[in-house]
Amino acid sequence: MSTLTDRVSADLKTAMKEHRELELSVFRMLKAELQKFQADKGVSYELSDDDVISLVGRLVKQRREAAEQYKAAGADDRAESELAEIEVLDAYLPAQLSAEEVETLVRETAAEIGAAAPKDMGRVMKAVMPRLKGQADGMLVKDVVMRVLQG
Repeated sequence: MSTLTDRVSADLKTAMKEHRELELSVFRMLKAELQKFQADKGVSYELSDDDVISLVGRLVKQRREAAEQYKAAGADDRAESELAEIEVLDAYLPAQLSAEEVETLVRETAAEIGAAAPKDMGRVMKAVMPRLKGQADGMLVKDVVMRVLQG
């Protein structure tokens, strides 16, 4: 078991003992998603911290999209609920890089692989995304890569 998986279990127990309902529901959902992910991979599959980070990132993205849709529909209370869940889940993600830090990394990567035109976007994305490992949103990276390659 990964250390993040252990941390989810410990945080779930703490939320139960302290009767923190929001965190309790988020941790239960996260634990269920982790178990489902592990079951899909096979009985003997060991979850890594990267698996947990990837799954949490996906859950945060889903909640962010849901919050936007709720706001557009005028359901502000539901949007706030989704945003509160995001705050709980964010504790399991690595610190996010700023747009400037992402741009610096993209420029370095583009120079390393000799990419200079928008047609090289796929090569740059393929090289830069593993280096970021959950530290930046994919859409932000895509926008920065396009801006850098277009000059």
